[in-house]
Amino acid sequence: MSEATLNDALTRLGHAMTALEDAVSSRIEREGDYLEAEAEVQRMNADRARLAGELDKSEARAERLEDANKEVSRRLVTAMETIRAVLDR
Repeated sequence: MSEATLNDALTRLGHAMTALEDAVSSRIEREGDYLEAEAEVQRMNADRARLAGELDKSEARAERLEDANKEVSRRLVTAMETIRAVLDR
């Protein structure tokens, strides 16, 4: 094997090694991006669950307030009717 052929082979091997290193680096970067995206999805799911719980609590509180409002309105109507009845005597 001549020295020129050996140098050509070494040059091709060097280029192949560089291409392989670039491919591995790219793959590692994509894998890191994937892991970051997966972690973000998990954080978003946790936030969604927390917000759903808060929404459920808020809806329950709104229902209680609506019920209390209806009770107050009912009592006010009763009080006004009682006052009218007393005034009409």
